Amino acid sequence: MARPYLPLTALRAFEASARHQSFTRAAIELNVTQGAVSHQVKALEQSLGAALFERLPRGLMLTREGEMLLPGVRDAFDRMAGTLTRFENGAMRETLRVGAVGTFAVRWLVPRLSDFSERHPFVDLRLSTHNNRVDPAAEGLDYAIRFGDGAWHGTWSEPILDAPLSPLCTPAIAAALTRPEDLLGQRLLRSYRSDEWAKWFALAGLEGDVRMPGGIVFDTSLAMVEAALMGVGVALAPPALFDRHLVAGTLVQPFADVVDLGRYWLTRLNSRPETSAMSAFRSWLSEASREAGPTFLLETAPLTP
Repeated sequence: MARPYLPLTALRAFEASARHQSFTRAAIELNVTQGAVSHQVKALEQSLGAALFERLPRGLMLTREGEMLLPGVRDAFDRMAGTLTRFENGAMRETLRVGAVGTFAVRWLVPRLSDFSERHPFVDLRLSTHNNRVDPAAEGLDYAIRFGDGAWHGTWSEPILDAPLSPLCTPAIAAALTRPEDLLGQRLLRSYRSDEWAKWFALAGLEGDVRMPGGIVFDTSLAMVEAALMGVGVALAPPALFDRHLVAGTLVQPFADVVDLGRYWLTRLNSRPETSAMSAFRSWLSEASREAGPTFLLETAPLTP
């Protein structure tokens, strides 16, 4: 059926009647007479060549054809209503779905989101967190912020934060650490990437057969550092994301050695075209990262795969 001939009034009468199982209650909702609703439904039935309701003494019951028609009509009206509700003050709001590594989201992104909202009020940001294992297509994400080397299949990526790792612990534990090998007597907290501590020890000069004590494994640096703050052990985490604790003195970085195993990246699927909301977020993130200082590396680059 061509769009100019869609019987929208009749379809609306049908959907309301099906929902209420009554022409009378549908008429009250639509602010028309019961006769007008009945007439519209009958006209729709005639155009389709099928009965949509069984008229009962006390209401209506959908026929098989009516049951088949209803879901599509209801979904169409719901989507139209949803689109119209996105208009605000003469402008249309746009939804942006971003998934971010939990540590980056909590420690860097969330404190700055009020600025993004003030600058781009037309964007409804939907932020979810993950532990660096994310499926943007399955989750319907416009952007995913991840930690790594920037190489993900079928993905465009741009660096955000250079985040080398270093041991972090409480001042009490740090007091017992004078040499890197002193760490071998401590409980070491680590991520699911099992080689991080070994690489840090190698960089600090402890190579060869270094037997590290068993540690607790975390899926996020955020939880790991919380454990370190409680004195559970020594975390290997990016100091750049926990500067407030370091400045306050609740955390200590006992050694200057840092190991660079990756950085945070803004990524999107190559198959996902950039929307105006995505462009606004990327530009804002670029500016915010530059203002944050020299450790934040995001630069606006051409959107090429």
